Order: sequence, then C-alpha cells, then structure tokens
Amino acid sequence: MSKPLNNTDDSNRVTGPKYVLNTTDHQILQSYKPMVEGLALMLGEHCEIVLHTLDNIENSVICIANGELTGRRVGSPITNLALQTLHELDVRGNPQSRTSFTRSKSGALMKSTTIAIKNSSQRAIGLLCINMNLDVPFSHILATFCPSEIKHDSNAHFASSVDDLVLQTLEHTIEEVSSDRSVANNLKNRQVVLNLYAKGIFDIKDAINQVADRLNISKHTVYLYIRQFRHEDFPEGEE
Repeated sequence: MSKPLNNTDDSNRVTGPKYVLNTTDHQILQSYKPMVEGLALMLGEHCEIVLHTLDNIENSVICIANGELTGRRVGSPITNLALQTLHELDVRGNPQSRTSFTRSKSGALMKSTTIAIKNSSQRAIGLLCINMNLDVPFSHILATFCPSEIKHDSNAHFASSVDDLVLQTLEHTIEEVSSDRSVANNLKNRQVVLNLYAKGIFDIKDAINQVADRLNISKHTVYLYIRQFRHEDFPEGEE
C-alpha cells in the first residue's frame, strides 16, 4: 500500500499528501480513461463512471461520464465512501473493491461500486467508481441493452478457438456475399476476401490458407485480391 511521506511533523503526516504518484502511475491511470467511456456506452446514461487519482483527493476526478447524475465533473473531490475504502485497504489490505447503496444529492437511490486501481508494486494509485441510478424505471435501463430498430451491428462470433473464429467469420461472410445481388457471381470470391480483409481476419496466422481452401482458390489469388484492395485504399505513395 502507498506509504505516508516521511515527515517529523505529526500533524503534517495526518493531513499532508499520502499518495505520491510517479510518471508511470499517471500513465496507468490515463490508460483507464477509455474504460470510463466504454463502460458508459455499455451501461447507459443512467450509470455514472468516475476515475479518481489519489495524489490529489481535493480534485481527484480526472475523467467522468454521465456526471450529471451526481453533479460532478473533472476536478471534483473524492467521496467519503471512497476514502473509507482506501482506509480499509490501508488497515486490512482488503477489500480490493466495495459495493454499497447510497443516495445522490437529489435523493436518487444508487448502487455504487468502488474498485482500487493498483500499479506494478500493488500500491493503490486510483479508483474506478461505478454508480447506477436505481430510481430510473427499469424499462428505461432495459432499453439501453436492447438493439435499436434503426441501427443493428454485425453479430459477434464467440469462438472456442482461433480456427473456429476464422471458420465462423468466413461462413458468415460467404452467406452475406451470396445474398448480395449487387455482386456478380464471378466476383463473389473476391468480395468475400475483401470483406474478410475489412473485418481484420487476415491478422490471424494461417487464415489465408483456410480461406483459400474453403473458396477453392489458391492462396496466391487471395493475396492478389488483398493487394488490389490495399492499392485502392492506399494509392501509390500514400500508404
């Protein structure tokens, strides 16, 4: 756990800065910012996600999503519950996280989870806090997890192996190209390869061989289609 600064003045030891972060610690915390945004997208507007740094508890919030739920923004201070979590971590080395039910300033009931972020030395350097507004009608929360009728993303393939991932993606791509009447029959194999390239499947080792075998073409033909596609995307001298 983070150590208090060495100081012979007892009052300063109690009230002075307790967590000292180095450059690497700050870089670790910066790397959590995309997680704040990602969790907010996943959980919806009724869930506040907050990232705290511990080297400045008076202005600890360094990233926040949906801060209107508690009226906070970047630069807001740490909460009393977060301080309690840190105290328990200091005293007992546990818990790594805590969940509790709280109320916001507006009186809304919230389920709050605080997670300690540690560096390579297992010292706490920050906190990731997730606050879900439970006063929102459940139908509104549920709507966050329902697909939109207007926009529907491609299906994810949850494969049990890399080979299975390639196979599932390949079969799905063949199906979507086969049903596309705008693609001439003699160009369907080429389109399958181009779609697979756009999906990043050729970043997987030996995927080209699997695709070539399934389409009954040579791997050199697959390479040719990819080169043509890359040339279209990146004209000579621009890649």
